[in-house]
Amino acid sequence: MSEPQQVFRLRLTFAKQGRLAMLSHLEVARALERTVRRAGLPYAVSQGFSPHMLIAFGAALPVGVGGTHEIADVRLTHYVSADKALSALQEASVADLMVKDCRYIEPKAAAASVAFPVSTYRALLSCTPAVLPLPDEIHVVRKKKEKVLHPAEFLVGDFQLTGAVATFKLEAKPTGSLRPDLLLREAVDNYNLAASGEIVQGVTWVENAVAPEAMIAKKAERGLDLPCCDDDALRILNITRIAQEQGSALQVARH
Repeated sequence: MSEPQQVFRLRLTFAKQGRLAMLSHLEVARALERTVRRAGLPYAVSQGFSPHMLIAFGAALPVGVGGTHEIADVRLTHYVSADKALSALQEASVADLMVKDCRYIEPKAAAASVAFPVSTYRALLSCTPAVLPLPDEIHVVRKKKEKVLHPAEFLVGDFQLTGAVATFKLEAKPTGSLRPDLLLREAVDNYNLAASGEIVQGVTWVENAVAPEAMIAKKAERGLDLPCCDDDALRILNITRIAQEQGSALQVARH
């Protein structure tokens, strides 16, 4: 019996932005696989009737949500220096799906989707609301079954609203997760209902902090609205995951 082949686990950090933020998780996976092939890296393949590249990705992003620090682990059959691998990958990458960093990790290290369950998101709104009503519960339908999610169970720390920029952290649980776009969409819909004079119940009001002068000037240069007026409909311009953090040692051990 032949000895098992040694593999080297290379962790890639990449950005998903611009027009490519509209790619689905499966499309991102396929694009990164093609990037690894074009880079000429000696990637390992699975055994069996349908061999495929041994590459694993961190927590998936919803369609339309960008990311500045996305993670993928690719297994290599031969050692290639991290700097050389990064150079080859960047030459093979497109601007809006660019590999930014490479480093080797232990072969038995926890998967990125497990080791980094806390994600930080930053969203730009179309104007500056005085308050933003976060829903106390969200009803979703998954596999034809309705489920009630409570945002407070997924939010880590305070939901911060500074001018037209919302920053918040969500933690993926072993039992499920809350999509950032779903949370923001519910909050924006509640705001627009309240602005129209309707009574909104079952929400937690988040007061807006003072918008920094530099941000106001930048928004003005880009032609964006400033304070929301009574007739303005609040909209989400973009959402970006800006960081992924490790979970507790106990949570990683459970996986």
